[in-house]
Amino acid sequence: MAHVFATPRYRSVLSRQEYQAHFETVDHANRNIFRSFRGDQHGKVPHDIFKLRYDVYCIECAFLPQAEQAGGMELDEYETNAVHIAAYSMDEKLIGTVRLVQPDAAQPYPFERHCSVFDHFVPPPRHLACEISRLVVRKEHRRRRADSLDGVPGLPPLVPAAERRHGERRRDSPMLLFGMYREMYRHSRNVGIRYWYAAMERALAQSLQRMGFGFQPIGPPADYYGAVVPYVLDLHMMEAKLAADNPKLSAWMRERPQALLPRLAWQRNPARKHPRTVRPRF
Repeated sequence: MAHVFATPRYRSVLSRQEYQAHFETVDHANRNIFRSFRGDQHGKVPHDIFKLRYDVYCIECAFLPQAEQAGGMELDEYETNAVHIAAYSMDEKLIGTVRLVQPDAAQPYPFERHCSVFDHFVPPPRHLACEISRLVVRKEHRRRRADSLDGVPGLPPLVPAAERRHGERRRDSPMLLFGMYREMYRHSRNVGIRYWYAAMERALAQSLQRMGFGFQPIGPPADYYGAVVPYVLDLHMMEAKLAADNPKLSAWMRERPQALLPRLAWQRNPARKHPRTVRPRF
């Protein structure tokens, strides 16, 4: 099953099995497709996600040694405990990805391997928290002149400071960033996640703060693929702040896309009765 915004022109090329493996949202204003994949569903996460991470982390930025990554794909021990968000162009080309990691009880969060926290910080319950990790955008899709936030109500056309990636110095497309943030937010609401960890530059955290994403520092600066600070975000507090300060953006973040079954008879014959909406199991 897929989640999409209604349109008469978009036709997915995915099979029924692929539909059942992920959620999908289509952003027609900026011509992007967002999909989420569960890492514990073996074989369902596209290899292009790991290849793009390899291109950025190992080749372009040299954050990770190429010799340690087999087959031109960047993977680590957290893949099966993550939900992977992927952004595609309308011609099905992968252009960005990020993951939400929720480790096993005995496993540290990724940021804990590189960052320390303040003594007074009390971590939230692990079953309510996850970490934003491995956010990358394909090089040719960063800082595109035509890219904007016009499809996001309540935001100005350009927010340059919001284009930085977590833990990296390069700039990303702002609409891709917001699109992937919205998919992470939707997933978190669906499964009961309340807290996000993230290791990011101060400039990005400050920009997100101005837009209602109140990330709070929980530790001193550290070298984690660049100079970053560990943060935590309470999604319940974010929801309240957005609703009060920026209701249009709040509505956009919370917007529930229509559930659409793939290529069924009623889509080919509008005279047939529209099927009942089915709640996806994810």
